[in-house]
Amino acid sequence: MTATSAGARVLARTPRARPSDVADALADAFLAADEWSPRALTDAGAYVLGARRRWLAPLVHSILREFVRAPVDAPRLLSSRIQDAPAFTDAMRKARERGAAVTIAHRPATSARSREPLGGLPRIDDLAGLAALLDLATGELDWFADTKHWNRRAPAGPLHLYRYEWRVRQGRVPRLLEVPEKRLRRAQRGLLERVLGLIPNHDAAHGFIPGRSAITGAARHAGSDVVVCLDLTTFFARVTAGRVYGALRQAGYSEPVAHAVTGVCTNAVPPRVLAAMPAGGSSGERFALRRALAAPHLPQGAPSSPMLANLAIRRLDSRLAGWASGVGAVYTRYADDLAFSGGRSLARRPDAFVRGVQRIVEDEGHSLSIAKTRIRRSGVRQTVTGIVVNQHVNISRAEYDRLKATIHNCVTHGPATQNHSGVGDFRAHLLGRISWVESVNPDRGRKLREEFLSIRW
Repeated sequence: MTATSAGARVLARTPRARPSDVADALADAFLAADEWSPRALTDAGAYVLGARRRWLAPLVHSILREFVRAPVDAPRLLSSRIQDAPAFTDAMRKARERGAAVTIAHRPATSARSREPLGGLPRIDDLAGLAALLDLATGELDWFADTKHWNRRAPAGPLHLYRYEWRVRQGRVPRLLEVPEKRLRRAQRGLLERVLGLIPNHDAAHGFIPGRSAITGAARHAGSDVVVCLDLTTFFARVTAGRVYGALRQAGYSEPVAHAVTGVCTNAVPPRVLAAMPAGGSSGERFALRRALAAPHLPQGAPSSPMLANLAIRRLDSRLAGWASGVGAVYTRYADDLAFSGGRSLARRPDAFVRGVQRIVEDEGHSLSIAKTRIRRSGVRQTVTGIVVNQHVNISRAEYDRLKATIHNCVTHGPATQNHSGVGDFRAHLLGRISWVESVNPDRGRKLREEFLSIRW
């Protein structure tokens, strides 16, 4: 295909184009050229500009010096390098001084191809392919991606992509639920099932991953001399769009595809919502939460957020696993719960170990809730994500006794007398709690289920 092939170009004369628009058009044209050579790129650039500008050849030579091969999966990087090139900046400056801005005579209708993605992942060559994968029109994909953050600036109304709910927590900073509207939620779930859920996770991550659970994570710490548990604060809000984008690029997807997926799965909270934050937490904590929520981040409430959080903090998991291995310890993470366990080396100086964890966590852009740090030696009850791990994984005696008493009272006095919180489907609620006990301790769970069958509903 030649640089002037009509089938690959769309006539779109753009008077008084911005320098960034000119750079984008030139980047698309260079990537669509038949060869990555001076002549082919110069011809492609001349077609975009409508003439062979004097500064075009020096620009092409500077680009070829920087990129030995065409960066087919990185058009935004190529565009930024064009904008920074001396030949381009001088040309834009002289045009501005003359009052005659550079125009775009023809805009290439092209999109970058992806590198080969990681094994098992679907290949998505361009935005049209991404839209097709999600059963969306390209316009819908662009609206959901909202890369210009129109939703953050627009007044409240039915076109907003998220619904916001503040949750007050006694003595703690409030939590914001960002609930995506139905169509956006469907697109996020499609990405989770068809793309995100197929990307490999770090071995330390046990939350929201098929085949792993709070139980598999807790089992790694059973029978240890000491168990150290810590919590990350405002976990999802601190996973930035940049981290998400980096994880997708690392998986092999092109800049445009990774950029669009990041837009679909992240959100920046409008100022009006932040201004309505209820009371709770220190001034420093509230300021940090507002700043995190105002920037594009993973919304707590989107189905894609838990898996993307796992992928986006793989480097944190790697660093913490390395820090733990230095003292012969084991590290696991379930969402925002960090757990470490080990023998004498860890038991001798657990406080110093925690300070090292804190440095790594803060270096990766997160923070620890130091007040919730728990260090438990083998002489006391050790728990990880609520599961006892002293000898083997087990349900806590107190939790088991409470549930047993509830079921017994349901048998004796009727289930209506025990539904103190007004649960809608109390029967399903009890069955869920019994299933949890069964998954941790099958013998105790079986006893509870046998008594449950005696309840008259």
